[in-house]
Amino acid sequence: MKFQLIKIKISFDCQIYSDPIIKTKILFKVKTMIELYLDTADVAEVKRFNQCLPLKGVTTNPSILAKSKQGLNETLAGMQEALGGTPRFHAQVVSSTVEGMLAEACQLNELPYDMVVKVPATETGLAAIKLMKKEGIQVLATAIYSAQQGFLAALCGADYLAPYVNRIDAMNGNGVEVVADLQLLLDQNQLPAKILAASFKNTQQAMEVMKLGIEAITLPTDVAAQMFAHPAVKPAVEQFDKDWKETFGEKLSFES
Repeated sequence: MKFQLIKIKISFDCQIYSDPIIKTKILFKVKTMIELYLDTADVAEVKRFNQCLPLKGVTTNPSILAKSKQGLNETLAGMQEALGGTPRFHAQVVSSTVEGMLAEACQLNELPYDMVVKVPATETGLAAIKLMKKEGIQVLATAIYSAQQGFLAALCGADYLAPYVNRIDAMNGNGVEVVADLQLLLDQNQLPAKILAASFKNTQQAMEVMKLGIEAITLPTDVAAQMFAHPAVKPAVEQFDKDWKETFGEKLSFES
């Protein structure tokens, strides 16, 4: 049997080239724990969920901030206090020109936090993303409604891609399918961009995209709460408590 050296390239995306006689190529990504974000400007909710979830940080957008009636600086300061450590924050530009987006991104990048600048994946936005990456700015391409749109943003250098799962569904599309197609394009082209799936109405949507191997997700607080609020959990816990107290009274487990 003839053996040949296997060449292994180790990077964020890894590629193994097998014996050319077999002509087999295996692509895989080095997997790390998914980055979990909350999509909110509610500091109290972030503090609540940070106690029970391994939050990477928070995502915001102009609509979320407008609804909260508080500006970005106030919001980020509150989030930093609630989360502690070095959380990652995603904040969106509101300028409408390439030059304006770039200038705004540079200012956001100067804030004393781990910042990712959100840019709509439009023609103007993609042009701005290319310039931002030359400045070393972390970028999330947002408002993604199709796989090709996200793919182009990744080619322009975006670090994160935010497909809007529920909004796609609401337009008679298939949000999960868009995410699957986008992930396939990233893998086949060995692009380092991470999908940060957004826009969820229920936990089923979130579970379906997480099963695709995405690397980041942001959840509204109501969906985050649903993740561990199965209706069968409370009755089960209450039954455990009832059975224990009937036998051992108020003793704790180690006292029995």
